[in-house]
Amino acid sequence: MATAVAARGRPVAAATDRARGRGWSALTFAGILLLLLAVWEGVKFLGGVPWRTPGAVPGDPVLWNPPFRWPFANDLNLPHVWNIVLAFTQPFQRGAEATLAEYLLGAALYTWREAAIGFMLGGFLGLALATVFVHSRLLERALVPYVIASQTVPIIALAPLIAFVMGQSVLTVVLIATYLTFFPVTIAMIRGLRSFDPRAMELMRSYAASRWQIYRKLRLPASLPYLFTALRISATASIVGAIIGEDAGGIQAGLGRVITTFNQYYITGPEKLWAAIIAAALLGIAFFLVIRAIEIAVLRGQPGAEGG
Repeated sequence: MATAVAARGRPVAAATDRARGRGWSALTFAGILLLLLAVWEGVKFLGGVPWRTPGAVPGDPVLWNPPFRWPFANDLNLPHVWNIVLAFTQPFQRGAEATLAEYLLGAALYTWREAAIGFMLGGFLGLALATVFVHSRLLERALVPYVIASQTVPIIALAPLIAFVMGQSVLTVVLIATYLTFFPVTIAMIRGLRSFDPRAMELMRSYAASRWQIYRKLRLPASLPYLFTALRISATASIVGAIIGEDAGGIQAGLGRVITTFNQYYITGPEKLWAAIIAAALLGIAFFLVIRAIEIAVLRGQPGAEGG
């Protein structure tokens, strides 16, 4: 009886440990973020320009006069955190009805759609290449070095070439996002598709299973943890690729153009560029969490599926 009770208690204990681990991860992330903000404002407290109320203009009353003057800590290089937050609630440009938060949300959704298409295409391409390589040692030895070498070309240099060949369009953005996505999936799946139990392979061969049956029932299920690890990396990479591609592709509606525009007018509104950077970071984190949630749902019950 005691053994049966202990056996029933193990899944509950494991679930509790996983929940506790996720809680600690969230607290760690929040702690690091608060520490970063504290250091940011601490630097300005010690060596920035005089502090004024949020949204104040030169000539308004000074609330605090830092004892030092460090050139890198001025309001142009490091605007106050509360001024960046306040910028989200203000019009994104003079005379506009939409706030900066609404404007960035629309731009982020547009960028995400482009990145998601490139992410899916890159994922399928990476899976297809890995499948070919694990079934052909000759092709693996011949082509994998070129796959690796393809990632040594800086994307900032490659993007204008793609735009020149394909034209300034959404297709350029999708291709760049695909380019940054397929590599992690390819490399991870080459290993993942070979991570099966050799005894299971012997069993399937003893039943005269075809290559397709072995792939579908043995190789692919065994490789899923590797696949989702690669997809989590590719999710954020696709966002970066889409943002870079929007500038080269002449896309006016996404975060790439927003960041470029706010960078050109940085002197008059540094908070807007920082707000756009925060929006891009949040978009990447959100995409990562979506893939993580899908991973937990698909791999539920497998060892380590809900761990990292």
